[in-house]
Amino acid sequence: MNRIAVFTLLAALSVSSSIPVKAQDTGVAKYARQSRKADKKAAKQQRKAWKKFAKAQRKAGKKANRHTGYRTPASARFPK
Repeated sequence: MNRIAVFTLLAALSVSSSIPVKAQDTGVAKYARQSRKADKKAAKQQRKAWKKFAKAQRKAGKKANRHTGYRTPASARFPK
């Protein structure tokens, strides 16, 4: 009876001691994966910000090139 308890305890300790080593290896892989994911997200946000800036520049250029002086004011189109 005593031998069975010792054997069970020994088996439990050997299993529990092997788990942290494996978990530590996956931690490194997990950190690398999270780092790549964060880099990818930052790059996406940078592309999005650049795209928004470029769109604003195009829109400002179009607005500057409009001939607003040639348009008829609304008050002239609808006399009272």
